Amino acid sequence: MTTTHAPARPIGKAAVGALGALAVATGALESVVTPTLPLLQRELDMSPAEGALLSIVLLVTGALITPIAGTLGDRYGGKRVVVRLMAVVCAGGLVSALAPNLPVLVLGQVLQGAMVGALPLSFILVRAHLPAGESKVAIGVVSGLFVGGAMAGTLAAGPVAEGLSRRWMFALPTFAVTGATVLVHRLTPHDPPRRPQGAGIDWPGLVLLSGTLVTLMLVLGLGADLVTQPLVLLGLVVLLAAFGTGWVAVERRAASPMVDLRMLTRPAVGKSCVLTFLICVGTSAATYLVPQLFAVPADTYGFGASATAIGFFLLPGALAASVAGPISGIGVRRLGSRAVVTAGVLLMAVGLLGLAAAHTEIWHLVLGKALVALANGLCVTAMVTRTATSVDLGDTGIATGLVLVTRVIGFAVGVQVTGAILTAGTPSGSKIPAESAFVAGFVLAAAVTVLSLLVVRTMSKGVKE
Repeated sequence: MTTTHAPARPIGKAAVGALGALAVATGALESVVTPTLPLLQRELDMSPAEGALLSIVLLVTGALITPIAGTLGDRYGGKRVVVRLMAVVCAGGLVSALAPNLPVLVLGQVLQGAMVGALPLSFILVRAHLPAGESKVAIGVVSGLFVGGAMAGTLAAGPVAEGLSRRWMFALPTFAVTGATVLVHRLTPHDPPRRPQGAGIDWPGLVLLSGTLVTLMLVLGLGADLVTQPLVLLGLVVLLAAFGTGWVAVERRAASPMVDLRMLTRPAVGKSCVLTFLICVGTSAATYLVPQLFAVPADTYGFGASATAIGFFLLPGALAASVAGPISGIGVRRLGSRAVVTAGVLLMAVGLLGLAAAHTEIWHLVLGKALVALANGLCVTAMVTRTATSVDLGDTGIATGLVLVTRVIGFAVGVQVTGAILTAGTPSGSKIPAESAFVAGFVLAAAVTVLSLLVVRTMSKGVKE
């Protein structure tokens, strides 16, 4: 098994562009449900509980597919796996577009969840065909374009759904994913497998990981509603602990685990996962709270903004997120990951504390959200780049997959916690949270972000450890 980092056939700018286009398209498709959930609930006659289920399906399946896709990419080659994975995603997008009811839409979202695995596969391709220095920048570009695509999808989903129909908000990005996949297939050279292909699929680990993630999302999503049913909540927590413990035990003993937990014992990977989790918890507060604050009626302390106006106000944040990836990749190459992450954490803390202290003008929220989006892009891209270039070439997919799974879980945890803060801060008989609830959410997120500096200071100054 070869572990050389020298590319057998250099990848051209067109191929990197194809991977970037795929990142934009998948990011857009991933993000269309969240801003249009009220519309979907009305059109499909969904209850709030069913809406909550729909909002977490893609997160759960994405978190499950990512490490699996990374491992299969290491075994069989990134290009071979990514093309097949995107075929599943395109099928899911079409199912979602044509869905006549909730069960069919949930099926479409399950299939679409496979898209999250595209990023580690793209990193495998980049590392296989580019020198180390250029691969850092390329990883940053692809990561930044995925974030930018997600923000673009968030901004465009509402106008497309209202102007055309909910079907087109799924169909249009699905067509883009199809076109980008064709480009990747035609322009990207094949990469050789980096791990033995004879090992079977770790089905016990796959089942236990699925149970762990599904139960975790249920606890996070339904925890506030189950406070009055402590036995049910306790049962879910016990089930989560059982699934998690069983999964760890199985993966540690598996001859060829789908998620190699031993990877977490490597300082570069373990610290990257911890940092990514903390940073994404902080980021999710701004992502969730700022649109909510825009929508608070103007006769109270909010602005009464419409969905279209909110999308316009979030545009600077989308632009900041898009440029953060390339900036981070260049920064890691020149200054090292520690310097980039430190700058990003400090910038995010300033943005969150600024939002807590000043949110009486629209530009306060626009600027604060843009700072947080820029900081998140800097940090997460630096973590992914650092992880991808600190492990053997054959471990790229599974290592970056672990970081990306941590990103999803951190974001989900942060959204649920801040949502619970708003719920607790809503006076009885009112639908409007107290202003202090927003302040508490921003301050808590800033505190978690600052806490991550304790991990940052243990990082080596260079890219590798």
